[in-house]
Amino acid sequence: GGESRIYARSASDDKSPIVAMLRAIDALAAAGVPRSVNLKFFLEGEEEAGSPHLHQMLSRHADLLRADVWLFGDGPVHQSRRPQVVFGVRGVIGAELTVYGPRRALHSGHYGNWAPNPAAMLATLLASMRAPDGRITIAGFYDDVAPIGAAERDALRSAPRVDDALRRELLLGSTEAGDATVGERVMLPALNVRGLRSGAIGAAATNAVPADARASLDFRLVADQRVERVRQLVEAHVRSQGYHVVRADATPEERLAHPKVLRLEWDPGGYPATRTSMTLPASRAVVRAVEEAVGG
Repeated sequence: GGESRIYARSASDDKSPIVAMLRAIDALAAAGVPRSVNLKFFLEGEEEAGSPHLHQMLSRHADLLRADVWLFGDGPVHQSRRPQVVFGVRGVIGAELTVYGPRRALHSGHYGNWAPNPAAMLATLLASMRAPDGRITIAGFYDDVAPIGAAERDALRSAPRVDDALRRELLLGSTEAGDATVGERVMLPALNVRGLRSGAIGAAATNAVPADARASLDFRLVADQRVERVRQLVEAHVRSQGYHVVRADATPEERLAHPKVLRLEWDPGGYPATRTSMTLPASRAVVRAVEEAVGG
């Protein structure tokens, strides 16, 4: 059958999960069903703004919020449209990169293949960090990746395969995963190029060597990778490619003193991945409850 949808601000993210949980409590009370566990609700309204006060609130009220299990009512249904229970999420850390070329844009007829082209330099740098199949080629990047266990492998095998339908829906002639599924791939780290900018294109293009080139990246992390360690590995790789790294806009003296200069700015915050064992008694209890509720 079809689906019913409510279109309204935060109807699904996250007002409906809040309402659903509170209505479930009301229903249990109305039916006279005693609760077998104590429940605490923590509703946080700054998630879309990066949760700037979340750490402070969790620390300040650690005793009040202490619990055996955290359940998060967030995230999508499976691509097959079936409800799913997720036992972890990837972490993230973002970065902004700026590669410097000439002080001002230069006519390519007069200076092309003499003045360094920052757009080409940035493309080369990104290609040195990421293989065509999505594998991150930064030395040591996978050293801290915790392998998945038998329960996770069984879950991946039993999940509905949606990749062919997804490719058709998204008009993808191929994926970076080869024969691997989207479920398998989110168990691995990822380097996403979330934006590129240099010069101009189309009607606005000029025959010029651009003055700089910029990229915006995010790294998706898995257990047991640490944010600070990832920063160190990325910076070591950039330096191994011959770049002098600065944190603010490079000074004229810095640009003259080094063949290649890169401004690298890390996004504030960032967080590691989480992974909960699927074999814990609490995990099994949640799965049984969801299966009973949705009929499978």
